Amino acid sequence: MYAIVKTGGKQYRVAEGDSLLVERLAADDGATVELTPLLLVDGDDVVDGDGLDGVAVQARVLGQERGPKLRVVKFKPKRGYKRRTGHRQELTRIEITSLGRSGGSGGARDARAATATEGVSDRAAPGATATEGVSDRAATGATATEGVSDGS
Repeated sequence: MYAIVKTGGKQYRVAEGDSLLVERLAADDGATVELTPLLLVDGDDVVDGDGLDGVAVQARVLGQERGPKLRVVKFKPKRGYKRRTGHRQELTRIEITSLGRSGGSGGARDARAATATEGVSDRAAPGATATEGVSDRAATGATATEGVSDGS
């Protein structure tokens, strides 16, 4: 079983027990983070799109590291222009601890959907149509200029 996860603007193929370096994550050593799954493959079963609601990929932070030093040299001949700079990427080493379908609820996506529908149900009475509570002119499709006299 493996999954494709997205973190730090990149995608990684991971399996349970894998250790990998990713862009810096704001988590302490030993903390558990949840990665965003894009695809889950379990034998011949492939889960993607809306089927990912029940899929969870958990990883444990092993440590914070820095990548190799990159040297950048800019030079323009016959102009006396020389620049030298460097860069080291901040990285986090993680280990995939669990991978697969979580039982029961759909997780955060279901919670967000429930919150969104609660706000709608609070505004409308049970059994109300979409146009109830809207002014009569708006419900009949009248434009803003209809019913307005020009003063003559």
